[in-house]
Amino acid sequence: MTAGPTTTEPSRLPVAGNTAVRRAAVDLLRGDRRAILVMLVLHAAAAIAGLASPWLLGMIVDKVTAGAGIGAVDRLAVAIVGCVLAQGLLNRYAQYVGYRFGERAVARLREEFVRRTLGLPVSVVERAGTGDLATRSSVDVNMVGTMVRDALPVVVISSAQLLLLFGAVCLLHPIFGVVALVGLPTIYLAVRFYLRRARDAYLVEGAAMAELTETLTTTAEGARTIEGFRLTDQRIHYGTERIARLWAARRATLRLRSVFFPVVEASYALPVAVVLLVGGLFLDRGTVSLGEVVAAALYLQQAIGPLDALLQWMEQTQRGVASFARVLGVGQVPPEPRGGVVVPVDQRLVVRDARFGYADGPDVLHGINLEIRPGERLAVVGPSGAGKSTLARLIAGIDRPRTGEVLLGGCPVTDLDPAQRRREIALVTQEHHVFIGTLRDNLAFAAPESTDEQMRSALVAVGADWYADLPDGLDTELGDGARDLNPADAQQLALARIVLADPHTVILDEATAALDPTTARRTERALGAVLAGRTVIAIAHRLNTAHDADRVAVLDDGRVTELGSHDELLAADGAYAALWRSWHG
Repeated sequence: MTAGPTTTEPSRLPVAGNTAVRRAAVDLLRGDRRAILVMLVLHAAAAIAGLASPWLLGMIVDKVTAGAGIGAVDRLAVAIVGCVLAQGLLNRYAQYVGYRFGERAVARLREEFVRRTLGLPVSVVERAGTGDLATRSSVDVNMVGTMVRDALPVVVISSAQLLLLFGAVCLLHPIFGVVALVGLPTIYLAVRFYLRRARDAYLVEGAAMAELTETLTTTAEGARTIEGFRLTDQRIHYGTERIARLWAARRATLRLRSVFFPVVEASYALPVAVVLLVGGLFLDRGTVSLGEVVAAALYLQQAIGPLDALLQWMEQTQRGVASFARVLGVGQVPPEPRGGVVVPVDQRLVVRDARFGYADGPDVLHGINLEIRPGERLAVVGPSGAGKSTLARLIAGIDRPRTGEVLLGGCPVTDLDPAQRRREIALVTQEHHVFIGTLRDNLAFAAPESTDEQMRSALVAVGADWYADLPDGLDTELGDGARDLNPADAQQLALARIVLADPHTVILDEATAALDPTTARRTERALGAVLAGRTVIAIAHRLNTAHDADRVAVLDDGRVTELGSHDELLAADGAYAALWRSWHG
């Protein structure tokens, strides 16, 4: 495994390498060193208190064998009770400190994950898909939380207890220390077998889970379209394939566990049996006492608990490490380049010989040349798949052309700082989102400093008449579990955000497609008044939008085939004229 980011598919987000995971784990622990020190001290004290009971019990056996009185035995028994109580209290506070440390560490991890996710380029998020990102933000972060909160303290406790127990056995008699190691070769081989395969197996399982989540999400979101085009059987087959991949990945991890756990558990009883056998031989020779044999056997029996816990949580830790690598992989995606303070000399948009293709595919735009004057309304029309939305993404700076350039005021759009670019150019698509929160919260995303009156004016400007019927006005809760907006209302909410953002250039990529024709026409008229004086590029699916534009660009097979006003293109009797005649029957 390499130290850098790795991934199996170009569309998936990367996975951090071992070196990056180790470095991030050290940084996570270093962030709360005091809590870790307190936790280690408390666990060490609890482990030492736990060592006293077998030793004291061995003393009781020797004193009873020697004919000691009841008083001496009772005092030792009281001491055992005291040690057990002390161990319980120390463990309790050690776990309390450990859990608090774990929650703080996970909180920092979640905050960092959100920060990195919000910094991802839009194009990367779209290629990765919602399933991969959603799985990393929920399943993987929770798995890391379990590892830090639960597994790490157990590993620390168990390791400390095993070292102390082994030391106690060696102090009783060196031969007992040698015998105590008899089960380690088998455990070592089983652990080595497991660790060499576990991380990759759990990474495959995580990727399969992401694919299934993506499939279920897209199927649920597009349920009506699937039913309308009679694609139900196809989606069921597709989902079944993803379930089969996840099941195969989980069977692979299950096979590892089915080898690992039976082998190590079978090795637990071997040291105890050998100590009793060897102890009996030494007892006959008078080399050791009966109490020492009993204490050694109890120590090794007591070691089964922390050893079993350590190996059990080792399996959980492998899951956690794999999830940690997936979480850290989000931060290894290069962020959007943040240029210096670049001030475009004007608001003129120029697309010069721009070519673009997705990933390693062929070009979908072929040498586009356009000049859009400030304040102009340009409509882009053409058949489905002609490249209209791709052109909109290039102009908005979401994607970078393979060759050629897109300039705003003489500056390449993709070289502008992302925040500055979004203030200059706004892209509104058919896709919209209603965030959980109040209507005011949803509008404030576009312009946090907006007043309530400005928000109301923006809603009125886009014809959002439904606002007047809300029970609590701007304080009405929206989203899941509250008031749901239908697609048309949600689209008008998205347009109201654009009014508040107040960019000088607005790209409307079929932004009124979710509205019925009457509402769409009313909204477009309202937007026309609001957007007066701004540059508007409208990807038009209704040709009345093109009729109202200053110029119309006809796109076909990734090329601009016609460019001119509505009347000029009708007079030319070309592709646009044919579309217009078809539109009007």
